[in-house]
Amino acid sequence: MLAEQITEPLALHGEGPCWLERSGELAWVDMLAGRVLATSPATGETRAIAVPSPVAAIVRPRAAGGLVVATETGVVLLDEHDEPSLLCQILDGPGIRMNDGGCDPQGRFWCGTMAYDSRPGGGALYRVEADGTFSEQLAAVTISNGLGWSPDGETAFYVDSMAYGIDSFAFDGASGTLSGRRRFADVGGSPVLPDGLAVDAEGGVWVALWDGGAVHRYAPDGALDEVVPLPCGRVTACAFGGAGLDELFITTSRLELPDGVDPDAGALFRCVPGVRGQAVLPFAG
Repeated sequence: MLAEQITEPLALHGEGPCWLERSGELAWVDMLAGRVLATSPATGETRAIAVPSPVAAIVRPRAAGGLVVATETGVVLLDEHDEPSLLCQILDGPGIRMNDGGCDPQGRFWCGTMAYDSRPGGGALYRVEADGTFSEQLAAVTISNGLGWSPDGETAFYVDSMAYGIDSFAFDGASGTLSGRRRFADVGGSPVLPDGLAVDAEGGVWVALWDGGAVHRYAPDGALDEVVPLPCGRVTACAFGGAGLDELFITTSRLELPDGVDPDAGALFRCVPGVRGQAVLPFAG
């Protein structure tokens, strides 16, 4: 399965792809640069949306229109004119920043954190309600990364990158709680780290491999059954999009790479995986 490059290397650290059905664009993040990018897959044309502070790896549509974005320390709402307003401030100390996450089927916004120095146990996973109240759901994680839900909404898949795998939880949609953590699939091994993920309509889990130069698909039983190679090593995240949700968009990074290494890193890629994704889950706020 081949991945097609559809933009120039526009980002230093591309992350967080998300399909925007209303505009027919793929939103993604130039992390730490304070930019949300929106790319038309048909033309490759990309526009930038400025936000008030460095962006974490999460951007999602809002049910009411506009976007919800995790910044370095909190959550910001963008209206349909890209005007920002602060929903909540989660972090107030130095050395920790927001990282990856997503929305659950009930419209809650989940966002993880990590220490800038990636120290073990320095991160957590938070759940943010539509009114901006938030609570810690997982503690003592190292690099909180990909998060997604099974098609029936009863299982959450989660990556703490330094644990080298994908874990699954039973998910109670009414209360928004996680329980029964278990290992779904082992992924990578130093220096290859699992990063962002997407769950398809059949329950397969697609995960990007940082320093692994690929996206892997794991079947619902946890077995590896597909590999999408990329022409650059630092693959960060993936998401389904397109009119039929039958395209997989993949972000990449050139963070801390020397000049001349992986010249296509920081570009957006696309492949046709032969399976559809799920509709994007919007934020209820």
